[in-house]
Amino acid sequence: MIRIVLAEDQRMLLGALGSLLDLEEDMEVVGKARNGEEVLPLVQQLNPDVCIMDIEMPLKTGLDAAEELKDHDCKVIILTTFARAGYFERARKANVKGYLLKDSPSEDLANSIRSIMQGRRIYAPELIDLAYSGDENPLTDREHQVLELIANGKNTKEIANQMYITTGTVRNYVSAILDKLDVGNRIEAISRFKEKGWFK
Repeated sequence: MIRIVLAEDQRMLLGALGSLLDLEEDMEVVGKARNGEEVLPLVQQLNPDVCIMDIEMPLKTGLDAAEELKDHDCKVIILTTFARAGYFERARKANVKGYLLKDSPSEDLANSIRSIMQGRRIYAPELIDLAYSGDENPLTDREHQVLELIANGKNTKEIANQMYITTGTVRNYVSAILDKLDVGNRIEAISRFKEKGWFK
């Protein structure tokens, strides 16, 4: 019997997923979590074979949780609506065994779980195309840091203080960021960066 823990913040989907997998003769859902923070103690306590997680969840994302479970025996599968290169890259680095999209047929999920239990990795075809499209984050670490602070609501002066640089240097970083992302303002830059899944 393949023992499974699910983590999904949408209750209806969590219930439906649980019911679907419980219908499989060789699978049993042993635990359910509504965010990435709840899933960690559940995995430690129940020691499941597989943990299936959404990415965008409150308190802790599925990718954050996957990174913390990297050295655990439990095989992590990401099940999400987001086919983003940045997310996929993080998932691979976290040793995630499967990255599947929610719009795939339900029987695909059960078959993927069985394949993963046999030692295979299963990634949605759309992601393979994305991963090799050469679509990489063009920002340097410092520019990335500036954009994260902007996304957290910091103004130029606060960013300068936090990074121990002048406001002029912050403005130079911002103009480089807008240029590299080919956008007109900070809001568009945050939106483009998020859309690509490049925020850590």
